[in-house]
Amino acid sequence: MADEQDDKSTKTEAPPDPSRRQFLKGVGVVGTGAAVADQFLLHASEQAKTAETGAAAANRLTNVVLRVNGQNRNVRVEPRTTLLNALRNHVEPQVTGPKLVCDQGTCGACTVLLDDKPVYSCLVLAVDAMNRKITTVEGLGTPDKMNAVQTAFVEKDGLMCGFCTPGFVTTISAYLKKNPNPTLTQVKEACKGNFCRCGTYPHVFEAALAAAKTMAMNTPGAASSASEEA
Repeated sequence: MADEQDDKSTKTEAPPDPSRRQFLKGVGVVGTGAAVADQFLLHASEQAKTAETGAAAANRLTNVVLRVNGQNRNVRVEPRTTLLNALRNHVEPQVTGPKLVCDQGTCGACTVLLDDKPVYSCLVLAVDAMNRKITTVEGLGTPDKMNAVQTAFVEKDGLMCGFCTPGFVTTISAYLKKNPNPTLTQVKEACKGNFCRCGTYPHVFEAALAAAKTMAMNTPGAASSASEEA
């Protein structure tokens, strides 16, 4: 009796063999995982190749001639380079009047005149500005001889930090050529594409109206007309 108990205690049970169904389920899971991994790697590889191709195409330098403030400026830039980037970083000497602020075409600090029309230079490619007239705030006047809008901004304290000022001056200068006698409402509408984070809008609008009066008085025949009306 004791021998039989010893024999039972010394015997070890063999692990159960997996059933065929469990084995096939395991194989299926592994196979599915491998297939998904292969598809993921293939997709990632295709994306990498596409990115490399796009980067190689974008990195090709292009000769661009920009007509900036009446002078031809030669630059070598990538096709994806914006006009703002070209002016500030590639033209020699640099044209730093247009400011890089939002870089998304929402604030107007980078405004320049393209064929006398205000545009956001951060949204215009340099290659698309070829053979077109580009005017920045530097081309409107000089420190020794400012235009009427620049003078009015100084007199009416229309600037604070200064980042938005070139965009406002450029926009208003172009607008007053189109509408030399605007109302306050019209000035506000003309400036709606320019944003001032310092909140100096009242001074900006006052400067615009003052510049309009100055330009009207300096227009030939304006003074005589004003005296006749008086």
